[in-house]
Amino acid sequence: MPLSSTSSLLLAGAAPLAGAVLLAAAGLAQGTSEQRPPFTDYCERLEQEIQGRKHGFLAGDLTYYVGGFHASWAPVEDETIGLTHPFHHDLRSRGVGRLASELEGGQHTGTGNDELGWEFYKDTRVLFGSVIVDGRVIEHPAPTSMRWRPDQLICTYELDGVTIQERKFIDGNDAAASHIIASRPVTLRFTGHSFCHRESVSSSAELRYSAAANALLIKEGGTVRSRPDPGGERRVGPHVYSGMTTVLSASRDFAQSHTAERDEAGVWRYSLSVPCDASGTVVSWAMHDDPAVATGAARAVLEDVEARRSSKTAEMNRLFNDEVPWFRCPDERVVDIYYYLWSLYLMYMIEVGRGWEMEAHTQTAVNNFLGMHRYDAAFQIKVGAWTSDKRRLAYGNVLTWKHLTEGGHYLELPDGLRLLPDTKGVCWHSGVYGPEASEHVLGAWQLYEHTGDLDFLKACYEGHFAELFWNRIPSVAMNEFEVAQTLEEMASRTGHEVDVEHWARLVRRDPTHIREQFDQRWGANGVEDYFAAPEGAPLTTNGFWAMRSPWFPEEYARPMVEAWALDRERGFNGAFFPLAMARQSMERFASDVDRSFGYTPDTAYFTLDGMFRQRLGATAAALTLDHLLHYNFHEEWGIPVAPEAYRRDGTPFGDQYSNFNAGKLLLILEGLAGLDYSIPEDRLTVRPALPEAWDWMELRLPIAGQWTRVRVTPEGVQVTGCPLQVER
Repeated sequence: MPLSSTSSLLLAGAAPLAGAVLLAAAGLAQGTSEQRPPFTDYCERLEQEIQGRKHGFLAGDLTYYVGGFHASWAPVEDETIGLTHPFHHDLRSRGVGRLASELEGGQHTGTGNDELGWEFYKDTRVLFGSVIVDGRVIEHPAPTSMRWRPDQLICTYELDGVTIQERKFIDGNDAAASHIIASRPVTLRFTGHSFCHRESVSSSAELRYSAAANALLIKEGGTVRSRPDPGGERRVGPHVYSGMTTVLSASRDFAQSHTAERDEAGVWRYSLSVPCDASGTVVSWAMHDDPAVATGAARAVLEDVEARRSSKTAEMNRLFNDEVPWFRCPDERVVDIYYYLWSLYLMYMIEVGRGWEMEAHTQTAVNNFLGMHRYDAAFQIKVGAWTSDKRRLAYGNVLTWKHLTEGGHYLELPDGLRLLPDTKGVCWHSGVYGPEASEHVLGAWQLYEHTGDLDFLKACYEGHFAELFWNRIPSVAMNEFEVAQTLEEMASRTGHEVDVEHWARLVRRDPTHIREQFDQRWGANGVEDYFAAPEGAPLTTNGFWAMRSPWFPEEYARPMVEAWALDRERGFNGAFFPLAMARQSMERFASDVDRSFGYTPDTAYFTLDGMFRQRLGATAAALTLDHLLHYNFHEEWGIPVAPEAYRRDGTPFGDQYSNFNAGKLLLILEGLAGLDYSIPEDRLTVRPALPEAWDWMELRLPIAGQWTRVRVTPEGVQVTGCPLQVER
């Protein structure tokens, strides 16, 4: 029978809660405002001191900002006054070059793939500031404090008795601005140069000063060495910004103080000086194909900088308050990790609107490659399913890949298997292929369950999934049975009844056969109590990933976890859980890459997700907290972090703001909280695993446009305000 709109089920056994708890809440009108969380200034909450720890990072839509440069967490260049590394990135290129592929047929990678120069921003030099105090030049001072927030960077400088505070942000029009205030009058001198890169061959940039706009306009141009084809030769062609216009402006006139000269390589090197005092000075940067648009954006942010910065803060706070599930628990560190990881997902959202980049989607990393990866999308799609405005913040994570399928930009093997490229942009793809797109099917289905949007489901199925997997479904950690079942259901829901029988035949799914497939892999290659151990290769966490399958035998799950997840001698439990490679393999497999990727966020997600799905709640909850508090919280600094990886020695490696960590959000929402709902099935399921260290946790999220409150304690689960009708 249906439960009341406020239901509390008392479960024996305290934490962690075991077994499915189906909770119902009646009435669309109930709980809409009562359950809505109070407003929180998350930009302020997430503020963290990063000077000497991390480089600065800000994001707009097509504009990004990196302040200073850290190479895999090693400080190389300090941030300084001004705008050091703002850059435009609309995925017209994978790196620094824009050359056409020379490969034929389906292997042609388009125009813009580049295996060189991914971090091209580090070679830019835009507005590097120096301060002139009483005639003395303090060149490129490092901040005494640099505080990062999702909406801005706040830098403080103490220089010869002068305090300078600077706020940098990216406006809604994609212009970058720095608002600088000095405690007493000083002169700011900024230097920079037109675009050039370590792979540059020539420069044809043009520079002029516009008195009307008080701006330097640089029409970028030149050639670079790039490698557009995997394993191919380096070739010379136009650089990523050829034909674009860079605009630099300021709120104080610099008509008489700017200089510019062209060096022997054709690169323009410029400087400009402006006064600064307690009333403040603003410098701005913008970039666009149309010089008028770039000029307008750079000037607009100067006209009312405080209002525009406040608008950016308000929009970021709106996203945190309205678009992601509200989460609280007794450990404030975990709450901060949760919102920090959401900040990266949201900051990396991009909407280009051209070519193969028509839909908004999140991305993965600024220090590696700005764009989405086929593999990473396996969990980023599912993260998007928990946002409120899924059409804006989630659908594109799936549908952006459809352009490749429709254009035949995949690798087809002799057995009919079709593999999508690893990455793509406006008119290029990587030419490196893999099978993980089958996981996209499961994420798309979850999005459908969270919306009931048949139009979205049809867009995913027709011309994409139905074509990509028609001949064969690639297996990713034994997911082919679930993917085939989902495709069968998609065909039925979208009116393609003739396809249903095809999917039913494509992957054999009788219980005997499925069980045999799992049994054959248990204890493979002499590795006891482990699933699908490879021969002659390192033992990695992949065997745990198969536990995500609904058909994984229950009697295998606990022995594997006990023998390999908890074991510190030969298993995966290192300084924290999980090691990317079992200890028994680490001595034999110890290349530089192996040592660098000692702990990785994707392996943690897939491994722990499997444990939650196998109802190993107590163990999964304990290991999840162990991972989050060691991987995503820096105890010494007291702030959340999101490294691309940790080396085996426990030091962070790779990107500093990595959305590769997005799966951790699912470990909280679907693992610890145990949330699962389906609007088409009118169902909410809560199967929580409350960590032993917590005596409560609470989530609030909009379901079908109505705020729903879920509170978990050792005594039970209480749900209030949910519109879904469910029977126990």
